[in-house]
Amino acid sequence: MNKGKSKKQIFIKTCKGLLKNIPMMAGVVLLIGLLKTFVTFEAISNLFTGKPLADTALGALSGSILAGNSINSYIIGKEMLDSGLSILAVTAFLVAWVTVGFVQIPAEAKMLGNRFTLMRNILSVILSILVSITTVWIIGGIN
Repeated sequence: MNKGKSKKQIFIKTCKGLLKNIPMMAGVVLLIGLLKTFVTFEAISNLFTGKPLADTALGALSGSILAGNSINSYIIGKEMLDSGLSILAVTAFLVAWVTVGFVQIPAEAKMLGNRFTLMRNILSVILSILVSITTVWIIGGIN
């Protein structure tokens, strides 16, 4: 078998796999849209307690559930800081917001495997907290 034919077969197999997963990916996109529609900024703000370390954990968990993109995160982060949330909580929320995404787990698990998906998401939540603490330590303070 020549290399050109095997590349063609690989391309066809990849396209079939992508087409097979389109319904799952569309469902994830629609679910994220619904979640963003019904969960308001005020609802997110009310989750936080005012205790920096507890808020950091809450920020990481809520950011994990409410997955989003980095462009929106700048606006959301500014609003969260303006409403008086600690920079620890905001940083943990934003890092988890763009790296975790519990809503996407079914699609990710189907494409990349359950074990990989579980480990990546757990490590991302933990690392979002550590990145938050490290970032605040580097810039020199807690709000």
